[in-house]
Amino acid sequence: MSKGHVLVVEDHPDNQQLVTWILEDEKYEVTCAGSAEEGLELLKNHRYIAVLMDISLPGMDGKQATQNIRQHLGLTQLPIFALTAHALQSEHNAIMQSGVTGLLTKPIDETELVAVLAEAVISAEL
Repeated sequence: MSKGHVLVVEDHPDNQQLVTWILEDEKYEVTCAGSAEEGLELLKNHRYIAVLMDISLPGMDGKQATQNIRQHLGLTQLPIFALTAHALQSEHNAIMQSGVTGLLTKPIDETELVAVLAEAVISAEL
């Protein structure tokens, strides 16, 4: 039985595959989008329990996409986790201000990813 459907917005196929393997091992369904624009279209037509959002995307970046999800799609309670290799404190603050639920740094820590996703899903259900 699936724990729910997660949207992964990530432009690098290797990262998409890694996150998909991790989440599928934990019994989540996964859909990947290669751009923010593609992710936004999927969110208009499908329900997800959470979004993993790469910050450095071609075209619209992950911060802009998150703001779009919150403001234009009205998905204010949807857990959105930023995925980024940018660990600078100033960038961290800007990412958090975009409206994400939390931030995960690359390379992705499998244990941390599974834990924050499980916690977010439980919180969203309450």
